[in-house]
Amino acid sequence: MRLLNASTLGLEEYTGIAIPKYTILSHAWNDDEVLFAEITNDSLKARGKHGFKKIEFCARQTLKDGFSHCWVGTCCIDKSSSAELSEAINSMFGWYS
Repeated sequence: MRLLNASTLGLEEYTGIAIPKYTILSHAWNDDEVLFAEITNDSLKARGKHGFKKIEFCARQTLKDGFSHCWVGTCCIDKSSSAELSEAINSMFGWYS
């Protein structure tokens, strides 16, 4: 699972029991969301999108609430990989719990 580091807004990969406690941004998606490729490869493009404001707010609130990481579905899942997308959809119930 990928999580955003709330301090750096960089993606970090976690597996098994090493996953830190995290917050989740649950929100309505629009046409200007930050995607996985943009958050990893093109931070200028990501920062110019309206959806980046949601990510910044989530990160600030995550730190305020005493957590270090957050999960945002629009950019933590590589939707260009059908296998990863399928695995993520099947794993979301566990992530939300």
